[in-house]
Amino acid sequence: MEGAPTALDLALDWALGLATDAARLLPRRAAEWLGRRAGDLAFVTTGRRRRTALANLVRAFPSLSPAERRRLCRRSYQHVGVMVMELFRMLGEPPERVLARVSIDGAAHLDAVMRSAGRALVLTAHLGNWEILPFAHRLTGHPLTVVVRPLDSALVNRLATRLRARSGVELIDKHDALRPVLTALRQGRLVGILMDQNASRREGVFVPFFGHPASTSRSVAVLALRTGAPILPIFIRRAPDGRHRVVIEPPLPIPETGGEAAVVELTTRCNQAIEAAILAAPEQWLWVHNRWRTRPAGARRGPD
Repeated sequence: MEGAPTALDLALDWALGLATDAARLLPRRAAEWLGRRAGDLAFVTTGRRRRTALANLVRAFPSLSPAERRRLCRRSYQHVGVMVMELFRMLGEPPERVLARVSIDGAAHLDAVMRSAGRALVLTAHLGNWEILPFAHRLTGHPLTVVVRPLDSALVNRLATRLRARSGVELIDKHDALRPVLTALRQGRLVGILMDQNASRREGVFVPFFGHPASTSRSVAVLALRTGAPILPIFIRRAPDGRHRVVIEPPLPIPETGGEAAVVELTTRCNQAIEAAILAAPEQWLWVHNRWRTRPAGARRGPD
């Protein structure tokens, strides 16, 4: 049985309700404008995260000028601000209204995989408004399980938790996820995993990401090789008109080799799919995350 709510719980619920009501009262365009201005404010005030984002952009886009990278960084902050406003609005509207603004490209890839394999691992990233993806599964007709972890911001984590509960997906905590994930695959479900963040040295393997070795979770590759489940890259992007486009790519080829070499090769292909998706809308990725924090042994640590 859950204990009584704490003062922090009550404060977060109050703040969440207030923000949701305020966002619902605004026209969509006005809410987007407010989100972009909130992103501008965060860009100016979050010095360490801004420096991390700019350092990431130097790695990813060395040919851009400092001014161009700074503009791209600011646009990524604005994107996050718009996304948060969208999430507040989503909490106060029925899922059908959310789905009315979502389109899916490549559904035939998903249907073909489910016909042939009866299950799949969904490779995705913190791109576009990724919290809409759990809702979008309703448009496919296939059951979805998502591996999640708590978000850094307590308020945004509370918001995301409530939205995920409304989406109708099965949620698995990232910690001790192996057995529930295997069960979900045996049940013929899609299992979604966000794989674009830094992995610890123990959990990851170093493979290229934007031309630099990045410690990347080996979990998706290990699961695919162990179970035979296909890996299906699925990403979402916001369109200029405020709608959301879900793109389902063909399944990734499974290496013919075995052992650790196969894990490295398949994880490399996962990173290549994520990188290609980011390049299609670089301002919509979470550049503030310190993606290259874990460094190969003996390598010089990059800037935070």
